[in-house]
Amino acid sequence: MKRKNININKFNTGFWKTVLFGGLVLSIFQSCNDDEVYEKEQYKNVFALISESDNVARKFHKLGEESLGYVAASLGGTEPIEKGIEISLVEDKTLIDQFNLVNFDTDVSKYVRPLPADKYDIASLKFNIPAGEISGRLPIKIRPDGLSPDSSYFIPLRVQSFSAYEANPKKSYILYSVRTKNYYAQSDGTSIYSMRGKYREQGSASELEMPGNKVMHPITKNSVRVMAGNEAFESNANVINQGAILIEVGSDNKLTIKPYKNIVVTQVNGDPDFPNIFKIDDDGFKTYKTFLLRYNYVSGNTVVEMKEELRLEFKEEDEIENK
Repeated sequence: MKRKNININKFNTGFWKTVLFGGLVLSIFQSCNDDEVYEKEQYKNVFALISESDNVARKFHKLGEESLGYVAASLGGTEPIEKGIEISLVEDKTLIDQFNLVNFDTDVSKYVRPLPADKYDIASLKFNIPAGEISGRLPIKIRPDGLSPDSSYFIPLRVQSFSAYEANPKKSYILYSVRTKNYYAQSDGTSIYSMRGKYREQGSASELEMPGNKVMHPITKNSVRVMAGNEAFESNANVINQGAILIEVGSDNKLTIKPYKNIVVTQVNGDPDFPNIFKIDDDGFKTYKTFLLRYNYVSGNTVVEMKEELRLEFKEEDEIENK
């Protein structure tokens, strides 16, 4: 009996052609499904409250005046909406509790606070994204005078309801953070002045040069706080209260130096090089906000005589709205 010769190569070729063709059909079918889903996602209208990655919207408000801030919503999707969306928000202080727990655990000294009710007004917690538009916003009136530069204050808001389309669940709440500023400093600790100082303990014949940097914080529209002399700054109320001075800038740019809290400080006038004034310096290349200070203060059991120049580089075009 003769055996039939089977062409294995021919068999394998046909088999793999069938497998490849089937895989190609399946791939095309899957690709069509993916494209359909992608197109649906592209065209889907979903709105979100605009904030940073931690759902916080950080805003600075000028001391000495009432100003407007906004909570904004942005709409995704490639097609304009045919009807407007009415969004209703509600204040929810549990959002602050959750933020503190996640970020600071049991370190209560770092906890953010709710913005006091007398520091803001929201006429209505409802706002709209109009038909054909991609954004809308809710105005908030802020009165920052009296807020501490050492604390963060939040207005916690979340979406309670909306009239159409969808809300992004991850961006359906926002913590509106109110920080203070004036012409000389802002309260986030980034106003760092370079210092050229002369330090002498009273009664000593030697005067020491003291270069360094100082963090300046806004207190009122025309006053700031810095640590005296070479007292080290710490984000600690006791350290600040014991070692900080208050500098008030007059309408004529003359300075008045006072204790911030508990420090003993005396302003010394009549020094032509350090005449207790604020001025703008322009060296032809850069522009600086400049404080020239002369004062004595008590550090422990020692009276310290300070001569101090504080400078902060800035661009005048960036300061028009801050003046």
